[in-house]
Amino acid sequence: MSDNFTHLNRIFEQQVAAHNAQPMSSAQERREVIQQVIQMLVDGHSSLAEAMEADFGGRSQTFSLMNDILGSLGSLKHTRDNLEQWLTIEERDVFAPYDQLGAKAQVMYQPKGVIGIMGTWNAPLYTLLSPLACALGAGNRVILKPSELAPRTAAVLAELVQQKIDPNWVNVVTGDSEIGKAFSATPFDHIVFTGSPNVGKKIMAAASENLTPVTLELGGKSPAIISTSADLQDACRRLAIAKGTNGGQICISPDIIYVPSHLLYSAIQELNAEFTCCYPTITNNPDLVPIINATHYERINHYIDDAVAKGVKVEYSHDEQDPVGRRMPLTMVINPPADSKIMQEEIFGLAVIIKTYDDFEDVIADIQSRPNPLALYYFGNDQKQQTQVLEDIRAGGVSINDALMHAAIHDAPFGGTGQSGMGHYHGKEGFLTFSHNKTIFHAPAQDLRREWGMLPPFSNDFKAMIEAQITAD
Repeated sequence: MSDNFTHLNRIFEQQVAAHNAQPMSSAQERREVIQQVIQMLVDGHSSLAEAMEADFGGRSQTFSLMNDILGSLGSLKHTRDNLEQWLTIEERDVFAPYDQLGAKAQVMYQPKGVIGIMGTWNAPLYTLLSPLACALGAGNRVILKPSELAPRTAAVLAELVQQKIDPNWVNVVTGDSEIGKAFSATPFDHIVFTGSPNVGKKIMAAASENLTPVTLELGGKSPAIISTSADLQDACRRLAIAKGTNGGQICISPDIIYVPSHLLYSAIQELNAEFTCCYPTITNNPDLVPIINATHYERINHYIDDAVAKGVKVEYSHDEQDPVGRRMPLTMVINPPADSKIMQEEIFGLAVIIKTYDDFEDVIADIQSRPNPLALYYFGNDQKQQTQVLEDIRAGGVSINDALMHAAIHDAPFGGTGQSGMGHYHGKEGFLTFSHNKTIFHAPAQDLRREWGMLPPFSNDFKAMIEAQITAD
């Protein structure tokens, strides 16, 4: 057995023992641990940003500080500052006749135990530390498993956690996919996984052997709809900014943009104008995040080549390519057929599908024909269309007249539905995800059921009283 497997087993047993010794920690103790994580990020932000830059082969440290460091700090601080009110035991109504006798009902939020969180490479800190905030807020012990595709970040994080955080609360295990398999088969009290639907299915299958509940954030082909009522220039500006973020390697990056047919070439021009404004050049541009590795770079280009081979028109924001640096121009694939690779798979890079339409109902039907997306974007001011989009399309979350922004709200749940995932984290909903919502009944001082004829042997009068209550009112 490798050192990583031994480490995983040892720290899991250590955290189980710590939880059993203190199943219900105070709000103050939880805040102190969260503050340790906050201080760790503040102290280690430079080394973590450097590690992310190295893992991507040139990811801007400014972007890493903004996305992974500040994003994680936001989740941690929101939980820290709202924890007291979330922990309050809630009073609930008691059914008759116990409500008349002085009985009480409550719901308390109890930690589940030991939580396993598996992050991904595209946001190697945020996908670990944002759910960590909710898990710690709920009073759980947590083991983090960073992605093996970001090994430098994983190593720095593991070292910082070892130095700064009480290991009875938070620990890190690193390693390859074999460790990932062992991690998902560990009898955690809850597992969080961020990644692809195919791997998510394997995680869920492994977790089911222990009846471990899972939260899965899986992505998918998130669509953006540009309505005829939209400000086309502003819509394309926001979509180009969103698509360029992290080199398109975000689970909620827009994969398909629906454009009215008569606005197609105007939309292409506007997308190009904003993308080239943000990224005047491709090669060696430090602001343009490279594709994570050669395999993923080749995968995206294979999707594009497949579309070209099928006679699909492709437009590029720039004339240059950067295969050595793995940086891409914005590549717009116009109306590819349903059987093309790019229509079948999540892109996760700087290519985007543009589909034209003449009837808005066709857009709704097309989106409904595919698995539920993690994110949905509508651009326009037609209130009837907005309502239709919100009510008729199932999606994890929605931004209106912008993209990506709903996922940045710390006080609202983030998660998918169907093929794009299950469960939530962020805010109070994340706290609830990692809590056992325990109902408590406080019996009244006196039990009058026998005096009221509610216990055997039952009388005909009692039966008649019960039947009288069987109504549709």
